Amino acid sequence: MTSKSLAKVIAHAALSKKAHDVTILDLRKLTTMTDYFVICSVDSDTQARAVADAIKNESLDKGESSVRKEGYSEARWVLLDYVDVVAHVFHKETREFYSLEKLWGDATFEYVNDDPARNVRSRVKADTAQPTKKKSVRKKTAKE
Repeated sequence: MTSKSLAKVIAHAALSKKAHDVTILDLRKLTTMTDYFVICSVDSDTQARAVADAIKNESLDKGESSVRKEGYSEARWVLLDYVDVVAHVFHKETREFYSLEKLWGDATFEYVNDDPARNVRSRVKADTAQPTKKKSVRKKTAKE
């Protein structure tokens, strides 16, 4: 199985347990450490373990097994290392704190969701995202 295929299997396994903000980072041009990160967010320790278990089971069904698993007992950040793909299951606050997407901002991002109508995977570099426009607020003067 290719590393890209494994990353997709991991992403869809996470979605099967209602993980959200599932993102695949393509790191092949940036490091030799791994090819892809799959990052997702969860809302509870129980959900983090369920997502990690689903990833493990789906990858085993495809003939792949992780070489290392960390953080499972605490379940704030569960890491499953498949050498060419590393899965990160984060609590939302923990994900914001470590901000891997900013750290690896030069990577190509692929956002994955389970809504067939929106299941177009966009490949966007983090630094090319359009900034949101701020609304201008006019202050009232004493004359008004």
